[in-house]
Amino acid sequence: MKDFLKVMKAVSDSNRVKIVKMLQHKSMCVCELREALQLAQPTVSKHLKILEDAGVVAYSKDGTWVNYFLTNGARNPYVASILGNLRHWLDDEPEISQIVKKLPFIRREDICAK
Repeated sequence: MKDFLKVMKAVSDSNRVKIVKMLQHKSMCVCELREALQLAQPTVSKHLKILEDAGVVAYSKDGTWVNYFLTNGARNPYVASILGNLRHWLDDEPEISQIVKKLPFIRREDICAK
């Protein structure tokens, strides 16, 4: 039951759901997620840590970049189920659709050059 509750708690926050929905489209670094959500970097990092601890997201390093992406749920069957369902849920929610529309224009090279 512990694994189930960890996943449910991880996706029970609107900002974390937005992160999952964005990562369905592409892997992203913290600065890109921060830009999309208009949140402070420590806040985004905290949300990512919760999602990572639940097995929802993972990361890989690419030089100076740390790219976050959705896992395949292999570590936790509840993650696989939730991610599979979230792929079809909430796309018509205004907050989600607005963020997804901005994704092609959010580029780490532009953000970090500021």
